[in-house]
Amino acid sequence: MLKLRIITALVLIPVFVLSVLYMSTIWFAAFMAIIMALAAWEWAGIIGYKQLLQRSGYVMLIALILGAAFRYRLSPLLCWASIIALFWWLCAAWMVVRYQRQQGLGFHLVIPGGTIGVLVLVPAWLSLIMLHADEPEGIKLVLFLLVLIWSADIAAYFCGRRWGKNKLCDQVSPGKSWEGVFGALFAATIVALTYGLSQSMDSLDILIFVPICLLTVMASVLGDLLESLIKRLGEVKDSGSILPGHGGVLDRIDSLTAALPVFLSALYLWEASK
Repeated sequence: MLKLRIITALVLIPVFVLSVLYMSTIWFAAFMAIIMALAAWEWAGIIGYKQLLQRSGYVMLIALILGAAFRYRLSPLLCWASIIALFWWLCAAWMVVRYQRQQGLGFHLVIPGGTIGVLVLVPAWLSLIMLHADEPEGIKLVLFLLVLIWSADIAAYFCGRRWGKNKLCDQVSPGKSWEGVFGALFAATIVALTYGLSQSMDSLDILIFVPICLLTVMASVLGDLLESLIKRLGEVKDSGSILPGHGGVLDRIDSLTAALPVFLSALYLWEASK
């Protein structure tokens, strides 16, 4: 399984990196909209939309919202969409903690699953597009964020397998451990410091930038946990099977769904404070 995961990653990563580097923002937005449409299809299946018409309708709804978001992306409200999304992820954290404490007993979603899908997918897509369009640093920051999250995921996986004893949230995702989280944070610190030094950041900027990156990685863990919670409620193991060794599209982007709006919001607030 690990070998298959590595082979799939070696195919997907260059495709994604090249799209970030060489696509204009409008084409990159379209490409990522296709990815989000696939994720929406999987999400619909997880939350119980089993009929073709239901799932197709949900995908069309997400596509329409993405189109509207792109059309009005420069409006004052949508410029703050990633920050507004932070409130949603605080709610998501509360849901995960509540499920863990109740051990799943008597737990029910206080927000409809379809609405949660919109809140998960749309702000992440919009944050990615807005970051990509932010000249001249946008493309560089998108690539940095991907490296940050991928490095953290890899470190969490191997540290968790090697040293994982203390479960992070066993009722939601039994495989995750605090040791894995600490490994992810350590890797993120190294990546953030390396980037900061390579960009000739001064000491004060690095002292701000590194915590932003650590907060982003913690958000990525939450994104992963939320998807695990939704899959547990939907009684499915993987969101799909389109990616050999990785499951579905959602299983690959779950970390980014929370990391993207958190990272972009933190950058906005940092820039506004200068």
